[in-house]
Amino acid sequence: MTDSLPIGELATTWLQQDRDPDTQREIEALIAADDGTELERRLRKRIAFGTAGLRSAMKAGYAHMNSLTVLQASHGLADYILAQRQLQGTSGRPSVVIGYDARHNSQKFARLAAGAFLAKGFGVLWFGILVHTPMVPFAVSHFGAAAGVMVTASHNPPADNGYKVYWGNGCQIIPPHDKGIALAIADVENIIEWSETIVEQSTLVQRIYIKTHAAYFDALGKLVSKSRKDAPRTTADAPFTYTPLHGVGLPFMCRALHELSFDAKLMHIVETQAMPDPDFPTVPFPNPEEKGALDLACQEAERNGSKIVISNDPDADRFAAAERLEDGRWHQFTGNQMGTLLASCFLDTRTYVPDGATVMLASTVSSRMLAKMGYVWGFTFKETLTGFKWLGNEAQQTTREGLNPVFAFEEAIGYMFPSVVWDKDGIAAAIVFLAARRLWLAYEGLTPYQKLQQLYEEHGYFEDANTYLISPSPEVTQATFAAIRTSSKGAIPAYVGTRRIARWRDLTLGSDTATADGRPVLPTDPDSQMITCELEDGVVFTARGSGTEPKIKLYIEATARSSAEAKRLANEVLRDLLQEWFEGLRLAGT
Repeated sequence: MTDSLPIGELATTWLQQDRDPDTQREIEALIAADDGTELERRLRKRIAFGTAGLRSAMKAGYAHMNSLTVLQASHGLADYILAQRQLQGTSGRPSVVIGYDARHNSQKFARLAAGAFLAKGFGVLWFGILVHTPMVPFAVSHFGAAAGVMVTASHNPPADNGYKVYWGNGCQIIPPHDKGIALAIADVENIIEWSETIVEQSTLVQRIYIKTHAAYFDALGKLVSKSRKDAPRTTADAPFTYTPLHGVGLPFMCRALHELSFDAKLMHIVETQAMPDPDFPTVPFPNPEEKGALDLACQEAERNGSKIVISNDPDADRFAAAERLEDGRWHQFTGNQMGTLLASCFLDTRTYVPDGATVMLASTVSSRMLAKMGYVWGFTFKETLTGFKWLGNEAQQTTREGLNPVFAFEEAIGYMFPSVVWDKDGIAAAIVFLAARRLWLAYEGLTPYQKLQQLYEEHGYFEDANTYLISPSPEVTQATFAAIRTSSKGAIPAYVGTRRIARWRDLTLGSDTATADGRPVLPTDPDSQMITCELEDGVVFTARGSGTEPKIKLYIEATARSSAEAKRLANEVLRDLLQEWFEGLRLAGT
C-alpha cells in the first residue's frame, strides 16, 4: 500500500486484485459516483492487524473485512509462520486450525483462508461446521498446530466480522508477533489461490471436528469433576433458562450438561434466540453485557419458574448470568462478580490445599477482590495487561515456573480455565457455574447471589463504577491523556478531587511511583494510552484508550465495609474524573 498513489489509481489497483464480484461492484459504484471521500476511507489505509487479528465492518476496500483482505491476511500469516520456523530450524509441514461462526460470510472467509494456507504448503485442520471460538485454540494445542484462525467478530454488530489468530502455544498472539504478521501482510502482492472449494478437495486437509469435540469435552468433564459434580442432585438441581443470543452455543451447552450429569430437561431455552442468526433480530447488540440483551431470557424464566438465567455471546467465548431475587428483581452479575464467584469454586471443593503453587489471574482493569482472596487463601495472584492474550501467555509462563494456573478472568465477562484452553471460554464458564450452583445449594443452602454476599462479608465489598466516554478520534484521545499528565503545573496530578494519589502508574510512558526503579512491572506500549491510580482511601481506577473503538474507558473500583459505601466512593471518584480529567467528552448513554 502506498500513500502516494492518487485515489483513482488506488481504486484501479483494488479492482485488479479483487475477484469477488460483490465487492468489485461496491468500488465500481463509488468510482461511478465520483465519491472520492468514501474511496479514501475504504482504500487509503489497510485494516489494522493487531493482537486480536482483524475486525471491521464487511465492505469493499483495504480498510475493511472482505475476501481480498482475508486472503492477504492469510498469505501474510503463512509467510510469517514459515519465516519463524526457518529461523528456529523447525522442519516438517506446518498445519493451521481454521474455524468459523455463524456470521455473514464467516464460512466463505474461512474457506478462502484455507485455500491460501494450502497454497503455501500448510496442512489445514478443518472443522467444516459451526464451532464456538474456544474450540480453535483448544485444537491448536491438541494437534500441535503452528497457528489457528477463527473467523468471528464475537459480539460485534451484524455488519462486522473478524479474523482472530492464535499462535502455536494456543494463546492469542502478543508482541512482537502482531507487528511481524502485520508487516508480512503488507508485503503480500499477489494472491496465489482464490478458491472456496479447494478445502473440499485437497489431501492436505484433515477434518477434525469429531476428534476435537470428544477431546474438548473430555477436558471439560475433568474440570467439572474438580468442582464436585457429585453433589447430591436430589437437593441441588434446579431449573435454569439459557440463551445463546442467536449464536453457536446451544449444541455445545447441551453436550456440556451431559458432562455435568445434569438433567437436560432442567434447561429452558429461549426459542426465539436458540438458532444461529447472523442478523441478531431480537437484540440491539448481541452482547450479554448490554442493557436489555437478557430481557427475553428473564421473561422466559419468569414464565417457566426458573430463577437463574445464563447466556453466551454469539461465538460463545463469553458468559453472563442473572438471578431472580426474593423481591422479584433480577440481579445480573457483573464480570467482576462472576469472576469472584467462579474463583471461589476452586476454593470450595474441600480439596484445595492453600499453597503458593496455585495461581489465579486477572487483568489490571478487573476487580482487586481476587488478589484479596489470594492473600487470605494462600494462592498466588497475578495481574496482567488487558486482554486474554496477556492472561493466557502469563498463565503459560507460570507453568514454566513450576506453578499451577487454574483460573483467570477479565471484567468484560471473560473467564479462562487453563486445564481446558488458554483463552476465555463461555461454555466452560457456564458449566463450572452450574456445577458450583449445585455445590452451594447442596452444602451451604446458598444461591449464587447469596454466595456472593457471603464472599463480600469475608473479604469486603468491592463495587465498581465502570463506564466509557466517546472520543471523536485517536488524536483527541492522545491529546486528552497528554493534558492529564501535565495538569498539575506541568506535572502529573497529585489529587483527584480531594483524594491524594498514592500511586501513579503510566503504561504508556513507562512510569510507576510504587516500584523501586520507577518503572512498571507490566509491559508498556507507547501507542496505547493507559494510566492507573491508587488513591489514599483505597479506590483504584484505570483510564485507557480503546484500541478498537472510539472510546476512553474508565474502570473504577472501591472497597468498603458495605456495598452502599463502596458504591458511593466509586461514584464520587467517577464524578471527580469527569470534571477534572475528561470535561468536554460525552459520557456513554448521554
